[in-house]
Amino acid sequence: MKYDFDLICIGLGPAGMAVSVMGAEMGLKVCAIEKNKLGGECMNVGCIPSKSLLRISEFRHSVSKLVEMGLMEGKTQDIKAPFPKIARYLDYISGKKTLKMFDKVTLILNEGSASFVDSHTVRVGERSITAQKIFIATGTEPMIPPIDGISDVDILTNLNIFNLAEIPQSMTIVGGGAIGCEMAQAFTRLGSKCAIVQVDDFLIPLGDKVAGELLENVFRKEGIDVYNSKNITSLTKEGSEICLRTEDGLCIKSEKLLMAAGRKVVLDELNLDNAGVKYSRQGIAVDEKYRTSVKHIYAVGDCNGGVMLSHAAMHQGMFAIMNAVSPFAMFKYKNYVIPWTVFTEPQVSYVGMREEDIKKKGIKYEAHIAKYEDYGAAIAENVGVGFVKVFTNSLGKVFGVSIVGDGSGEMINEWALVIQKKIRMHSVMFLAHSFPTMGFLSKRVAEMWMMKKMNSSIVQKVCKFFYRKT
Repeated sequence: MKYDFDLICIGLGPAGMAVSVMGAEMGLKVCAIEKNKLGGECMNVGCIPSKSLLRISEFRHSVSKLVEMGLMEGKTQDIKAPFPKIARYLDYISGKKTLKMFDKVTLILNEGSASFVDSHTVRVGERSITAQKIFIATGTEPMIPPIDGISDVDILTNLNIFNLAEIPQSMTIVGGGAIGCEMAQAFTRLGSKCAIVQVDDFLIPLGDKVAGELLENVFRKEGIDVYNSKNITSLTKEGSEICLRTEDGLCIKSEKLLMAAGRKVVLDELNLDNAGVKYSRQGIAVDEKYRTSVKHIYAVGDCNGGVMLSHAAMHQGMFAIMNAVSPFAMFKYKNYVIPWTVFTEPQVSYVGMREEDIKKKGIKYEAHIAKYEDYGAAIAENVGVGFVKVFTNSLGKVFGVSIVGDGSGEMINEWALVIQKKIRMHSVMFLAHSFPTMGFLSKRVAEMWMMKKMNSSIVQKVCKFFYRKT
């Protein structure tokens, strides 16, 4: 059968962009379909605008700290909502700059949702197109929990929070993960009174408990109220405010309410049954090559219910297209570690196994910690909050790493490579790290591991013996 295209990609977020651009560069005839904006949620209503907002709020907060330290006169003024400025940044990023990447791709943008007619045919609007292989990369959307009264109040999600006309006086945020924590700190620093309410026991529950507790302490000092282990029973409108009620009787009032309580896959419009693709509420079922139950149809990124991170989606898209092109390729996602970072101040980053998982598996391990507060450069730069914590063993194998502090989002990549390539602690120690960077703390924690080896009486006797022989 002759097809219109070698490859159709449905969705142009991080995963779909990787599939489409790489496929075209490999010489394939590619059609990419996106019902909204190029770049998906990450570029338009997620990772990118949130980082812009965090940087703007950081500027205002820095001025406040300079005033408090007596290094600047005056006081911090209220600022206008920065969202129009952020929108201009996004227009620039997603305009010609990004479109240029798709010169070799047939793009179908803003023409409606794609749906399957059969396993090789997709309909968009009034036209149908065919391809030998089809990639699904439709991502996720905010999950709205079924709270009593939620339909009676206006709520914010990442889809509309960047459209606010002004900074609200107060905001309650449901969820203490990445989105919740980043927005709580950003809006607090822009002048809002913020509170986080969550069912989990500590902030950033996918990471290290100590890291979550440290971040909570920072938040409380900045005026952010944190309510952990709370079950929400209802939402009601009381005048100009929204009252969030909890099972234990709390009523937390605020002008705005942000839902950041997780994500859900978006599959309804695809008509997957027409293609024979198996799926569930958790996502599309895939094998190790990202193939669905119909082997010429792939599902990459959030829609398969795996790790819901933008860079994880890019990774999957890259591996899937390489698996699809070569019958000999076998890029298995489970063989690759995925670091992640929450871009609060201090940043919270993690890679590898969590401590509780290491314990559950009965692995013998050691935890070595280098603190920012003990490092001269961190003290001098006034960023002395945080730590580098490495879970390793006596032979230097690294199981997981938790970093909280300035620059942790850059530092964690070194440790991802360490775990990925099975590099031992002594190699980290012997690598010369630029000084005085925060990354030098990675070398320092490796030195701590080595110093523990030196405390062995046997090692000390051997060292003394050979020292005296030279």
